[in-house]
Amino acid sequence: MQNRITELFGIKYPIVQAGMIWTSGWRLASAVSNAGGLGLIGAGSMYPEVLRDHIEKCQKASDKPFGINVPMLYPDLGRLMDIIVELGVKIVFTSAGNPKTWTSYLKEKGITVVHVVSSLKFALKAQEAGVDAIVAEGFEAGGHNGRDETTTLTLIPAVKEKIDIPIIAAGGIATGAGMLATMVLGADGVQVGSRFVASDEASSHLLFKQKVVEAGEGDTQLTLKELAPVRLIKNKFYKDVEQAYANGATKEDLRELLGRARAKRGIFEGDLEEGELEIGQVASLIHDIKPAARIVSDLMSEFEKAKQGVSFL
Repeated sequence: MQNRITELFGIKYPIVQAGMIWTSGWRLASAVSNAGGLGLIGAGSMYPEVLRDHIEKCQKASDKPFGINVPMLYPDLGRLMDIIVELGVKIVFTSAGNPKTWTSYLKEKGITVVHVVSSLKFALKAQEAGVDAIVAEGFEAGGHNGRDETTTLTLIPAVKEKIDIPIIAAGGIATGAGMLATMVLGADGVQVGSRFVASDEASSHLLFKQKVVEAGEGDTQLTLKELAPVRLIKNKFYKDVEQAYANGATKEDLRELLGRARAKRGIFEGDLEEGELEIGQVASLIHDIKPAARIVSDLMSEFEKAKQGVSFL
């Protein structure tokens, strides 16, 4: 299956595994890349030398293309970029910041740059900054999200109408049918996060993976918009946040309640009560934990089946 995304990255299938904190290390990234997709190492939860270790291990585990997701709010961003360039990584996804800051520098080093956006406004800014592609992410997605709360169904065609560069759809995609739907709307490929959380190779805690599998419709909610909107599974911490709102909490009150390392506590350490359990709405469609390669092959077989199912149109 060849299109603008497979050609841009040199991959077999237009499937990107999202770079997620505490979840997407070298094992997951290399497994997805070896299966024909594009695996991403999530640098947002890594110290610079930890990222170095993950890149080197991924390079040994796979001879296929892989990339790094770098949140631009990272406090030691320059050191991360130095390591990426030094080790010869050829694909970088940037997020949570201004794409103009690093795009030119990375492209001068021969690196393909993709930026994650949540609105048409930011998609246009990313294209103007010179990125090679964008990820257009609807607010169904897990983790930190756009303030406009634009759904994937609305966002993709809006971006397609105004953008010339390749578009990768994200948010609410965990099946081949979902993949087909977003590509019909104008996407060239998909970025999948939550489905890969429930994989054998994900570095997240098994208890968190099991919680994702158990999640049903309505079990996630976007909250903490005053700080940075984030979609969470409803647990004790989420209920504490809701109670804080009911008590008239200020922004500072919410920041104090959140504290530090709350996501690590939930996702990586498996504290299902006090941890921040970041996952997308599509968790309700995830029913098992399985190898990443199986997830990729299932997505493609479901995609082909879904295409046949709409042949009457």
